[in-house]
Amino acid sequence: MTPEIQELERRLLELKENLQKARQAAPRQEVGDASFATLDGDVRLDELFGDKDELWTVHNMGQSCPYCTLWADGLNGSVRHLEDRAAFVVVSPDSPAEQRAFAESRGWTFRMVSDRDRTFTSDMGYWNEKDGWWPGVSAFVREGGKIYRTGTAVFGPGDDFCPIWPMMDLMGGDKGWEPR
Repeated sequence: MTPEIQELERRLLELKENLQKARQAAPRQEVGDASFATLDGDVRLDELFGDKDELWTVHNMGQSCPYCTLWADGLNGSVRHLEDRAAFVVVSPDSPAEQRAFAESRGWTFRMVSDRDRTFTSDMGYWNEKDGWWPGVSAFVREGGKIYRTGTAVFGPGDDFCPIWPMMDLMGGDKGWEPR
């Protein structure tokens, strides 16, 4: 490893620590309860917490997006560990039946809910008329009967949520590779 690479990695770690502190200091955003479709009927955002007071929602663009499938495949391996701390659910525009069939074909074990009307996804900033759907994650806490978003991050090539990208960097970049 060259001294330049070592210095850049040190600076990246420092920036990540600063980002973590800024996220912790940022004001929480109160959100209203939302409704989602499942094969068992509608479920409310508040119900997705189950017996936990924290929740992660992954904003997934649906089975038509190979990148969203890549992130979901990776998160599937971590979901047991994540659920030790908080509830976890993937939200996509696909119908509950489409979600179940696709999840079974991929071996996914996490819960999925449908936001076909885009209300929740739009409110969270992951859908708009100009750009359509965006992938990412939102973190929530439930306190005193209210729900607050405590953090959010967009998914994309090079992010910290998919280990594929740093692995590709070690081989000289993705060289045009795309997930299938």
